[in-house]
Amino acid sequence: MRATFTLGRIAGVRIGVHWSVLLIFGIIAFGLAQGRLPQVYPGHAPVVYWVAGLGAAVVFFASLLAHELAHAVVARRNGVVVDDIVLWLLGGVARLKSEASSPAAELRIAGVGPLVSLLLGGLFVLGTWLLTLVSAPRLLVEDVAWLAGINLLLAVFNALPAAPLDGGRLLRAFLWWRTGDRLRATAGATMAGRVLGWLLMVLGLVVFMRGGGFGWLWLALIGWFLIAAATAEGRQAQLRGVLAGVPVRDAMTRDPLTVPAVLTVADLLADPLYRYRHSAFPVTGVDGSPVGLVTLDSARQVPLERSGAVTVGEVMVPLSRTTVAGPDDSLADLLPRMEPGAEHRVLVMDEGRLVGILSLSDISRTVTWLMHAAPRR
Repeated sequence: MRATFTLGRIAGVRIGVHWSVLLIFGIIAFGLAQGRLPQVYPGHAPVVYWVAGLGAAVVFFASLLAHELAHAVVARRNGVVVDDIVLWLLGGVARLKSEASSPAAELRIAGVGPLVSLLLGGLFVLGTWLLTLVSAPRLLVEDVAWLAGINLLLAVFNALPAAPLDGGRLLRAFLWWRTGDRLRATAGATMAGRVLGWLLMVLGLVVFMRGGGFGWLWLALIGWFLIAAATAEGRQAQLRGVLAGVPVRDAMTRDPLTVPAVLTVADLLADPLYRYRHSAFPVTGVDGSPVGLVTLDSARQVPLERSGAVTVGEVMVPLSRTTVAGPDDSLADLLPRMEPGAEHRVLVMDEGRLVGILSLSDISRTVTWLMHAAPRR
């Protein structure tokens, strides 16, 4: 699940939001402000209901973030580097740069999320009780009660044994422990995810077409997202299985053509050496060391009248924002960190020296070769 936009960083972890969050945020706020709250406690001004509804929605997504941060913290303690956290329709996902080292580590990383949601649900239940005792405003009590229920529901739903839910990770840990094969365990968890997704989608559509409310259509939408996410996870697991044991050096383009940072954008676009070969190039500094990555698309965005004065160094993606790998790194572990687009090329460096560049098309060619180059007897 890729982030549509980024909110910032917490404890060094990039926090992203998928577009589907806006959909669920709007539904939650509207449902509370125009449905639940006026029905339970009528007589307030519309703006009061909207403030209460929006406040509950914000706290709910803070709860989702706490859930995913718990995954990130435990993953780090188990030696797994966290790439980012993405909030989406079904909650959130902490994207890891590598796999857990053992079924026990997988169990700890996956299990902490539902536990945090369960704990938050309990705290909101306690808060509801305390607010009732002190005769707090009824809308506030109702908001806290709703947050208690939704967090408890989130804990239960995420514990379902189906990928990409946390329960799917728990199922994978169990299957991994039983079979000793991580790839087979992943396949089992993703199959469970697709089955659950189809059940939810069919059930939601059937009940909706028979006169059920729009809530059942929402259930079908959740099923569709679950199918898509489980399928994508299954495909990535298959790729990682094919690429297991393959180092980055076997797939990278060696000794790539580089661009000096002091070169003007006009010269870059005018030189046939760059225009007709690739869509992205490593950028080097005065001493020849890599300092970033430039794409032809970013260079073409510079107005023609300024291209003679703007240097490549001014339009490049700096090295700090570029994915860097070593030639002996595992290609399978690098795969989750790669994204489509020329600006997401991976620079391969060996002791500070640029030795190659890697794109998703390079990995695709490697996978094709591995799958068709079976030894003949």
